[in-house]
Amino acid sequence: MGISSSLSFTILKVVSVVLFSFLCCFSVSLGSWSSSIDHGDFLQCLHCLHSHTNNSIPIYTPNNSNYSSILDSTTRNLRFYTPTTPKPYLIIRPLQESHIQATVICSRKHGIQIKTRSGGHDFEGLSYVSDVQFIVVDLFNLRSITVNIEDRTAWVQSGATIGELYYRIAEKSRTLGFPAGIGPTVGVGGHFSGGGEGFMARKYGLAADNVIDARVVDVHGRILDKESMGEELFWAMRGGGGGSFGIILSWKIRLVSVPPIVTVFTITKSLEQGATELVHSWQDVAYKLPQELFIRVALETVNANQKGEKTIQASLGTMFLGGSEDLLTLMKQRFPEWGLERKDCIEMSWIRSIIYFAKYPVDSPLEVLLNRPERRPSWSFKVKSDYVKEPISQIGFKRIWRRILEEGHWPQLYFSPYGGRMSEISESKIPFPHREGNIFKIEYMVFWEGLEETQKQLSWTRKLYKHMAPYVSKSPRAAYVNYRDLDLGQSKNGTATYLQGMVWGRRYFKGNYERLVQVKSKVDPENFFRNEQSIPSVRCV
Repeated sequence: MGISSSLSFTILKVVSVVLFSFLCCFSVSLGSWSSSIDHGDFLQCLHCLHSHTNNSIPIYTPNNSNYSSILDSTTRNLRFYTPTTPKPYLIIRPLQESHIQATVICSRKHGIQIKTRSGGHDFEGLSYVSDVQFIVVDLFNLRSITVNIEDRTAWVQSGATIGELYYRIAEKSRTLGFPAGIGPTVGVGGHFSGGGEGFMARKYGLAADNVIDARVVDVHGRILDKESMGEELFWAMRGGGGGSFGIILSWKIRLVSVPPIVTVFTITKSLEQGATELVHSWQDVAYKLPQELFIRVALETVNANQKGEKTIQASLGTMFLGGSEDLLTLMKQRFPEWGLERKDCIEMSWIRSIIYFAKYPVDSPLEVLLNRPERRPSWSFKVKSDYVKEPISQIGFKRIWRRILEEGHWPQLYFSPYGGRMSEISESKIPFPHREGNIFKIEYMVFWEGLEETQKQLSWTRKLYKHMAPYVSKSPRAAYVNYRDLDLGQSKNGTATYLQGMVWGRRYFKGNYERLVQVKSKVDPENFFRNEQSIPSVRCV
């Protein structure tokens, strides 16, 4: 592919700046930092690359008063707050794209591992935890969003959150939306990189299915767009998982149509009220419904009475892209046993449905979507995932309930229906392969208080996962890469061989794993961009 004139200028600028850095012969005053860390040459490299500008790169060290608050600001899981959890030597919060280019160039030159963080929701902390010395590139400041109503597109920087993206779209139009997740504080960068699934997936596919361009800093510090990066790298970035191919600066996305009114409802039943029958009937029908209707099952353990006995509660959260009358007609045809009534339905705008499913009060101002919680989390948790291809029998569900109701555990399970548009897109269209043949996805979340419970709860979660094996996909037992799970396999320092990477790569990407390895080996042969579950390069083995 040819390189645009603007890109050529960027590359020439980077090359000239790199040459300038090698010629730097003056000393850099590092204050109190240099005595406490071993990265003086790296810091001098950064200084040299930017000494000709007035816009210095924000760098935080363990000696800086803001270091802990910045590191903790998007750490969502309490189990990564332990005193023994490895901490980065430096945190860099770029203010502009050239700051990231300089960081990549200098990190590669001095052999320093980079971890890139956009929102911090990665479930294994791979964007801010490592088993080797590392620095964190925190994209918090790179969060601009430009919405173009005329051509129904938007450019969004990777440091923005999903909530910020939805808010900016709604500012311009109430009949345009985007099919990403329902967690407003999730960072765009990681979410899109792994696929990005939400309540409109059955209508429009994943977030990554609707990415039409991107800007990425590659291993050489160049900024590439879709044309200059080439078809293969553009394919790999959309669903191949974050951290393997470069630092993605921004994404160009295709916005989708939403009606002025959508309808939501939530039906909740305990086991004693017929939850087993409800969930059993759901799995046979939900993936066959019209694409406009998405019904997710949320299962959780609750107290059944004042004696402390527990039961399971099933909540069916539903969004319909249309009005309540059409929904009632459809539900009467497909789920008459549910007895849905008009009073159960709530009509609202699409943007209000985001607030509803994020569990904010429905009348909250839209600005709640801009919130970025910066408080220490109160819970530890572990997440795993599965895909289901054949309906589970009622006997099977009862066995699952018995396992979930074991004393001392409070898991949440989410069943998300597939079918619709998800079955129409080829497994190889993007790296995310879980398409036709999957009737629903399972997300397991197990929460606990207190770090002393961690090993007990992790062990129980693994037993639950093992118990589910007869009911889910096989050869491979598939998993969703955005729900990172190091139990599936990991490498030290991200230096996996092709065969080692296959252990988790086939679960996340199925037959697309080999193609991802080919792309990685071409664009990053020395495996500079890596993490404990990154795509390996066959040329660095």
